[in-house]
Amino acid sequence: MPKRGKKFIEAKAKIIPEKKYEMAEAVALVKEVSYSKFTGALELHVWTNANPKYNDQMLRGTVVLPHGTGKKVTVAAFVSDDKRDEAKAAWADIIGNEELLTAIDKGEMKFDILVTTADQMRSLAKVAKQLGPKGLMPSPKAGTVTANLSKTIDELKKWRVEFKLDKTGNVHLAVGKLDFADESLVENVESIINAMEDNKPTGVKGNLIKKIVLAPTMWPGVQVTHK
Repeated sequence: MPKRGKKFIEAKAKIIPEKKYEMAEAVALVKEVSYSKFTGALELHVWTNANPKYNDQMLRGTVVLPHGTGKKVTVAAFVSDDKRDEAKAAWADIIGNEELLTAIDKGEMKFDILVTTADQMRSLAKVAKQLGPKGLMPSPKAGTVTANLSKTIDELKKWRVEFKLDKTGNVHLAVGKLDFADESLVENVESIINAMEDNKPTGVKGNLIKKIVLAPTMWPGVQVTHK
């Protein structure tokens, strides 16, 4: 186990390990225990009762955060020539077709998210081996295969995030910057929790969520109540 510094130990001492804090109280405490010299992110960690080994227990979806994440996202659009103007008007950072395929095949993926339309998925299959391992392959479930490029690109650049189970059946993602107002962070977190509950897999019996923890980047976490 790595040796913790004095500030980390001091921060952890402010948290009651067995206590489950109310959301607003947890957000305020997370800000208090963050001693980073940079403005860190508020990280949301959710342990679930879902088992990703079973198809009827897979959890994946998207949610538009009320206040965004505060992170600049580079969006690439893989589109046919007649869709280039639409992608450009939506402020996609990278727009292309065959030239974008060539770049991806070479490992040149200078984007965070790739969006496309359904008719272009067959062409993208050529570089699935490059995109898949990096989690960049467009998917209808992730909302990155779309019939409305303008709306999708706008949401991705400003507000939308994707949540999905990792191999252990848990969800981890950043939900905003610590310099956001407490109320804004609370609303962002609650919007994700509600979206997860709304998308509860049919194969999960009983409660979907086991445990919720909020944490600042690189600092100790705070457990949150969940009804």
